[in-house]
Amino acid sequence: MKISLILSLVVLLTACATSPSEPPENKYDIVIYGGTSGGIAAAIQASRMGKSVVLIEPSDRIGGLTTGGLGQTDIGNKQAIGGISREFYQNIRAYYSNPEHWQWQAREDYMDGGQTRTEEGEDAMWTFEPSVALQVYQNMLADAGIEVITKEQLNRKSGVTKEGSQITQITTESGNTYAGKVFIDATYEGDLMATAGVDYFVGREANSVYDETYNGVQLLEGHQFPDGVDPYVVPGDSSSDLLWGISAANLAPQGSGDTLVQAYNFRICLTDVDENKVPITRPANYDSAHYELLARLFEAQPDKRGINQYFIWSRMPNAKTDINNRGGFSTDMINWSHNYPEASYAQRAEIIKAHRDYTQGLLYFYTSDPRVPTELQEEMKRWGYPKDEYTSNGNWSPQLYVREARRLIGEYVMTQANCQGREVVEDPIGMAAYTMDSHNCQRLVVNGQVKNEGNVEIGGFPPYPIAYRSIIPKQVQADNLLVPVCLSASHIAFGSIRMEPVFMVLGQSAATAAVLAIDQKTTVKEVEYSDLRTQLLADQQVLEN
Repeated sequence: MKISLILSLVVLLTACATSPSEPPENKYDIVIYGGTSGGIAAAIQASRMGKSVVLIEPSDRIGGLTTGGLGQTDIGNKQAIGGISREFYQNIRAYYSNPEHWQWQAREDYMDGGQTRTEEGEDAMWTFEPSVALQVYQNMLADAGIEVITKEQLNRKSGVTKEGSQITQITTESGNTYAGKVFIDATYEGDLMATAGVDYFVGREANSVYDETYNGVQLLEGHQFPDGVDPYVVPGDSSSDLLWGISAANLAPQGSGDTLVQAYNFRICLTDVDENKVPITRPANYDSAHYELLARLFEAQPDKRGINQYFIWSRMPNAKTDINNRGGFSTDMINWSHNYPEASYAQRAEIIKAHRDYTQGLLYFYTSDPRVPTELQEEMKRWGYPKDEYTSNGNWSPQLYVREARRLIGEYVMTQANCQGREVVEDPIGMAAYTMDSHNCQRLVVNGQVKNEGNVEIGGFPPYPIAYRSIIPKQVQADNLLVPVCLSASHIAFGSIRMEPVFMVLGQSAATAAVLAIDQKTTVKEVEYSDLRTQLLADQQVLEN
């Protein structure tokens, strides 16, 4: 009888321990999906405010573009950056203050005090090697005691569980679940918010939607082909095929909306130090026909023979580079980004590989093709891939520059009027300070010649505040979700906001709001803004000029 009773108790206790009503093992106050710069800042802030937090990164490398080659920090007015974001750049400066960290170059040969590096008397440094950015982030996360999980992709079909408008847990492709009180989508793609069923937009709104002038189709002069470059395989024969990279689409009216996405690229890290150099070689599926347009561009502008006339070639510490797009034909793979935001993981991998093949093929074309002017070819031959960067990925960045993908349509939409100061928000959580910037969205034929369309670079305004309401979805759709990266902004306003330091600012502010929502036992929309503002200012965020 006693044995029977004991067995019954064991069965009962076992049943209780495995009851489906038990919360999942992975339960946190705050779940952050996306280990970008914004996600890292959010995780650090949440931990510092005493909450349990997990940072989930779908790839095997944290830091996004900041650790993926974008060492030439885009910001504009640096005084608009505070908090954890400025702390990161201060840590970069501290790293390079150590002479032992200058292996391939003397510190004095790099630190010229210029605007793009570190100004006299400034406490931060804004240029760096990818591996250094990764090390600094890893140290900051370790100091904050953050649990970081990599290589976990959200199940985008059924990976968000909701009770009404509240997210309760997310599930990854591997079947792991992560429950939380508040969730933060810090991805460049907005996968969590999309799977959660909130409103978002992909593409360019027509100017009429938000009473703007620089949205939609824009055929302007920036990063453009000169007149007269023939688009056809057989020059002058419109019945022959278009050259590779040219769309057959017709040019839509200026300012009209569409679903096109500005071009992506890789920010390229090269070095000219022989001891640290892997040669630029022919990619496996190289096709020189992909660069016929570039050869025609060389012919069309014979006076342009400097490498910086075809690339933005920025020097990083230790004799490395951050190379970006410049001119009519460069590192931007125009026309190849449109399907990326909504693509499956497998399709995205194909798009990323296509960009890698294109970019490595472009570098090889410069070193090998007889149509490349001698001056440009000799300069490119000096460079190679750094042996000490991206060592697990063939010395090539794993992070495609996803300049824009989905954008939330939330409680408030940031627009051109905010950028230019004609409308000023009353709930600031950070500042943006860059020009309204869009790379080209398409390459097509206009009046029988090649033209790029979509480039916009409009500045001339001071830093401006970003609304708290622009990082929260409509409450009825998700009341415990914050979106600091794919925030609620028109295409052209997002082009000003979408800078890595600002993503860190918004990530920190999102985490602060998440903590307050938990403490106040309310939704993210109903957080007391006065409390949020007080905490942000205490944490050195910059909220106004």
